[in-house]
Amino acid sequence: MVHFVGAGPGAEDLITVRGQRYLRQADVIIYAGSLVNPKLLKEAKEGCQIHNSAFMTLEEVIHVMEAAEEQSLLTVRLHTGDPSIFGAIREQMDELDKRKIPYEVCPGVSSLFGAAASLGLEYTLPEMAQSVIITRAEGRTPVPEKERLRDLAAHQTTMILFLSSGLAGKVKQELEAGGYGPDTPVAVVYKATWPEEKILRATLSDFAERMEQENITKTALIIVGNVLNGGSARSKLYDKTFTTEYRKGSEG
Repeated sequence: MVHFVGAGPGAEDLITVRGQRYLRQADVIIYAGSLVNPKLLKEAKEGCQIHNSAFMTLEEVIHVMEAAEEQSLLTVRLHTGDPSIFGAIREQMDELDKRKIPYEVCPGVSSLFGAAASLGLEYTLPEMAQSVIITRAEGRTPVPEKERLRDLAAHQTTMILFLSSGLAGKVKQELEAGGYGPDTPVAVVYKATWPEEKILRATLSDFAERMEQENITKTALIIVGNVLNGGSARSKLYDKTFTTEYRKGSEG
């Protein structure tokens, strides 16, 4: 069995209880060495085989999984954050399907939630932003034509950009072209929840320059939207005049 496990955003105690249990049981661990906190590997039992996928190709990763399966060993593929967001797990699953190797996914805490916690931020505020766009800038890897940043920016809602720190100038141009104003608030969270976490608050007009000054070129989220300024209408759920399944609202 192969377990795809979300390692969480960085802090070693933000892995799930289930993920930690799998790490302790694993005979083989393949971890994303450029992103996963290496302190998590302290959970590995004695004799566990540990591979850093930062130096491996897809074919090499699958070969390790296949060899482990032939020996009836339990493999943990440790991905940063939650594996379902920019985790490159589907291509691994496809190869495992071809080989009839069973697998399952253990979800994790995404860095987008770690960043929100560090910022004291709610991404969805009543009457301000009820949608969150999770995307990335187009670089060496293309994006679908209908998902260009300038097109997504037309929604004017909360946007979270992964894998875009090295393209900050391009992000600025695309979001401006899409309609975000120059005074739109932007937060950049470098290595959310890690000890070396760094938070940069800026506006669309100057965030790229600020990132360059701070030498933030990777491992950071770019968060855009008016929710960063806080304030909104109160939610209906806890409004005393609003009737719910559990509580009758009062008049006035």
